[in-house]
Amino acid sequence: MTHATYSPSPSHANGQNWVTYYQAVEGRPPRDTLLKALALFDAEPPSTQPRLAVDLGCGDGRDTVELLRRSWHVLAIDGEQKAFERLLKRPDLEPERLQTQRMRFEELTLPLNVDLINASFCLTFCPPANFPHLWHTLVTSLKAGGRFCGQLFGDRDSWIIYPNRTHHNREQVETLLQPFVVEWLEEEEHPGVTAIGEQKNWHLFHIVARKKVSTNH
Repeated sequence: MTHATYSPSPSHANGQNWVTYYQAVEGRPPRDTLLKALALFDAEPPSTQPRLAVDLGCGDGRDTVELLRRSWHVLAIDGEQKAFERLLKRPDLEPERLQTQRMRFEELTLPLNVDLINASFCLTFCPPANFPHLWHTLVTSLKAGGRFCGQLFGDRDSWIIYPNRTHHNREQVETLLQPFVVEWLEEEEHPGVTAIGEQKNWHLFHIVARKKVSTNH
């Protein structure tokens, strides 16, 4: 995995930068964390009920489209209207099983008994004061045996200078993952650039984790 394949959103989340970001990542494939989670589901006995995924920070839909292609039902959530405008115009979109909802992390509510929550490079954009509620919402929403896949940003990432970003060290990440059986956890740190060409130091935790069958969350 290299920074060129996953560069997330611009450091200043105003409308123009998001448009520039969507243009920069147009046509990129689904993220590795999602593909690993889907492979784990495929290795299990087939579900007798349609599977539901929540794609948080869906952007222009690079992960949403892959889930729909595999016959999942998808609730795609983003805080930017521009994201949905681009998603719904994709020629590879299969919209029959798609719902969209514009919502910011600070006000996030989710349905219960979700099979998969995909959060690719977006959770850092939740303000720190709101993150505990956000994470509790994610864990509560997942059914036992459901999965979380995505990224948390580390405490040595360049974006930690922004007060409205959430970052974690390794111990904090492991604490957050206590309600889960961790199936993949990779810590990555290296200098690089964002999708829109900003220099930064990346410090990331790539995660695929299955919610424990017995948990108090």
